[in-house]
Amino acid sequence: MLILASSSPRRHELLVAAGIPHIVQPSSTPEIMLPDEPPENLVQRLAEQKARAISPAEGDIVLGADTVVVLDGKVFLKPVDAADAARMLRLLSGRDHWVITGICLLSTKKVFVGLCRTRVSVFPITDPEIEEYTRSGEPLDKAGAYAIQGLASKFIAGIEGCYHNVVGLPVARVYRHLRDF
Repeated sequence: MLILASSSPRRHELLVAAGIPHIVQPSSTPEIMLPDEPPENLVQRLAEQKARAISPAEGDIVLGADTVVVLDGKVFLKPVDAADAARMLRLLSGRDHWVITGICLLSTKKVFVGLCRTRVSVFPITDPEIEEYTRSGEPLDKAGAYAIQGLASKFIAGIEGCYHNVVGLPVARVYRHLRDF
């Protein structure tokens, strides 16, 4: 059985939509960035820590994941409040950035740790649009303060790479590695 070590409803929904049977068993791993930690290391370290927080039984596979947004080398985690979300959105407005998700698949016999990068282009967003979007509450639990699949979809000019990665889980990559288990 696949165990999703995440409380993210988006990751659960992506697995359901792809027809990948699983159960949800959230990990309580704190999402803390170490000083001078590169974003690629951060997401892979947190994904592995989340997976290792769950002890798989024989035949089980645990999936841990972590997603960040990166603009000019600066990592955007989840905003602490609406003002922080508005700050992030102002910085992303009219710019390209990267969404990086680390994944870890863990069984009693094998471990895989990897990542997926997607480039996202954002149209310029006005201050009134940012204020309206932050009032919706949608950006508050999202890395980079936006949900590409939600109200923020109207701000996205384009993407290069995996759309599902931006939502929170590169499903096709996860599935490909699951087959190896």
